[in-house]
Amino acid sequence: MSTAQETAAYATEEAPRLGWAEHAPDVYKAMIRLDSVAKRGLDPTLYELVKIRASQLNRCAFCLDMHTKDALAAGESVERVVQLSAWQESRHFYTEKELAALELTEAVTVLTEGFVPDEVYARAAGHFEETELAQLVAAITVINAWNRFGVTFRMTPGHYQPGQHK
Repeated sequence: MSTAQETAAYATEEAPRLGWAEHAPDVYKAMIRLDSVAKRGLDPTLYELVKIRASQLNRCAFCLDMHTKDALAAGESVERVVQLSAWQESRHFYTEKELAALELTEAVTVLTEGFVPDEVYARAAGHFEETELAQLVAAITVINAWNRFGVTFRMTPGHYQPGQHK
């Protein structure tokens, strides 16, 4: 007798629309450099949480695949990764500093009001020194840029190996 998973037919994996890095290699290399300098001075765990949360908001499956695998490989708990999409209801899984970073990530990522609210910025500024705060905003901005490439070109999730792009 077979299990439901063995008999279920999964949807066909779609190929990416375009291998953009091959066609714009200088842009890709610049993004890699920008990514490497944006994370300087930031806690690696916090950096992964920010990348995962922005990628959730932007619905970038490729980046979610990459950054959840990297976070788990670096020792992040499955529970904290799973709860990220509902961090406001799962606040007790995160430090106050992480919560401020997640709130800022959402405000910078979803600019529907056209600005980052003063109270969100102030909370983040209360947990991060100015240099670290500037780096955090840079990191949020960079993952949002990566997400736009991933979503636009429909980069295929599921094949990334932890640490592959480090």
